[in-house]
Amino acid sequence: MTMHITGTREEWLAARLDLLAEEKELTRQSDMLAERRRALPWVRIDKDYRFETAKGSASLADLFNGRSQLLIYHFMFGPDYTAGCPSCSSIADGFNGVVVHLENHDVAFNAVSRAPLPKLEAFKERMGWTFDWASSFGSDFNLDFSVLFTEQQQREGGIEYNYRREPPAPKAAGQSVQEWKLRGSETPVGQIAAMTGTDVATYTRDRPGISAFVLKDGVVYHTYSSYARGVDGIWGVYQWLDRAPLGRNEQGIWWRLHDEYGQG
Repeated sequence: MTMHITGTREEWLAARLDLLAEEKELTRQSDMLAERRRALPWVRIDKDYRFETAKGSASLADLFNGRSQLLIYHFMFGPDYTAGCPSCSSIADGFNGVVVHLENHDVAFNAVSRAPLPKLEAFKERMGWTFDWASSFGSDFNLDFSVLFTEQQQREGGIEYNYRREPPAPKAAGQSVQEWKLRGSETPVGQIAAMTGTDVATYTRDRPGISAFVLKDGVVYHTYSSYARGVDGIWGVYQWLDRAPLGRNEQGIWWRLHDEYGQG
């Protein structure tokens, strides 16, 4: 027998109309926030960032691929990872099919990660993705856009991510992936780190995010970046779960790379 409140169709409709009013207000607020994002000042990019792509070496301007706007997903895939971050991979499953629509609306799209290009290309093929994925290996790009941090920053509390300074990482974060596996990888971050073949410290030196750029009169400008829960809005599976009867209904890390479900 269900413990959830039940009611008649008329009672459901009355409650739904109350909720609809709040949903409409949230939509209006979302539209206002989007307008404020667009109103942010543009910051000129003068550094010559270089990327390795399937088409060869590329500059940041090259990633626009003839378009005036560029969206970048900062995908957590460091040089020491053996697989992409499962959270980023779940997000990528959602945006993979969207890219063609962006490209036909004057918006270029690229995922960018620090892993060498061959490693990214192999994982992309495994996942069946088609979006452009550039390697920033050896570049300052990830550092400058606050999605890469050093061991020293972790130890000393010098990480500023999502516009906030983090405390020093606990010593346990330095344990090896083998130690985490022996202990059952019981923490959520430990479980995810193990899925990428790394330890917690190595895994968390890379971070996720979204950055936007515009190309005007041959000059690239940075217009927007968002991190952490700011990426939640493009994580498609959660938008669906938020509308499911039980919502997100999470108890620990439940998602996997899409070809690893059912493997125990």
